[in-house]
Amino acid sequence: MSDLELTATALGGGIPVRGQRSPRSARALRAVALALIAFGGLALLDAGVTMVWQEPVTALYALIQRQGLSGALSRVERAAPTATERRALASLADERSRIAYLAREARRHAGNGSPIGRILIPQLGASYIVIDGTDTGDLIKGPGLYRETRFPGIVGTTAIAGHRTTYLAPFRDINSLRPGNHILLNMPYAHFTYTVTGQRVVSPSDLSAATSQVDYSRLVLSACTPLFSAEKRLLVYARLSRTVPEGAARLLPGGALARPIEPQPSSAPTWRERARLKKVLVSLDPHHFAPLV
Repeated sequence: MSDLELTATALGGGIPVRGQRSPRSARALRAVALALIAFGGLALLDAGVTMVWQEPVTALYALIQRQGLSGALSRVERAAPTATERRALASLADERSRIAYLAREARRHAGNGSPIGRILIPQLGASYIVIDGTDTGDLIKGPGLYRETRFPGIVGTTAIAGHRTTYLAPFRDINSLRPGNHILLNMPYAHFTYTVTGQRVVSPSDLSAATSQVDYSRLVLSACTPLFSAEKRLLVYARLSRTVPEGAARLLPGGALARPIEPQPSSAPTWRERARLKKVLVSLDPHHFAPLV
């Protein structure tokens, strides 16, 4: 082999031929490709988990938030009545008036975004801390009470909104609730049991369907529908069926213990009330039924 051939061979071994990539460039491209494949796989996994359960990333965030909320709610539940509240309670001899007074005090002192109680839905195996308020930041923490409505224990509407696919999806399956199912609201001053009466689907702008006041105690749950869409709102209606005094509401003047409050048979709506409500509660979705309020 001539000197010229040896020189060409030596030079060719160190210089890449046009159209070929260097080993370092090839390794970088493989790393990028593998990263994209992994990212795509994670995105598909996230979508699949969200479809069958809930969005996992926001669920983890909500779980972290939940730990702090549980401690804050426990402090609210253990708090003793103030001197002013003790004086007022001493003049209230029956369970209903004591609970209503404590509900108004709780409403007055609650801060936006603070924990106020707990909602339990036995039919769904659900138990979540309820937040005061329905702003975006509030609903990240859990189901939120519409500030336009009333605390349980005050006659009228108590409305609570919650997510169905993100942030633990507390209201994901409320569409499966049927008349006769129970929803429990445990507040520091009383435990309330509501009996489901029906459902309704409305447009997002129809806020009054969830928050309008009535002359009896009812609960309205609100969530977006259908799943993965905010096109409409699903409302579940329930009527108060039992109240158990708790905390400062339990001990009546004279040392007697307060008893559970059961509704009177006469509290059921009359046929005139049903006829009036029937005109208002018209479902936008034929697969849901109007509440028998």
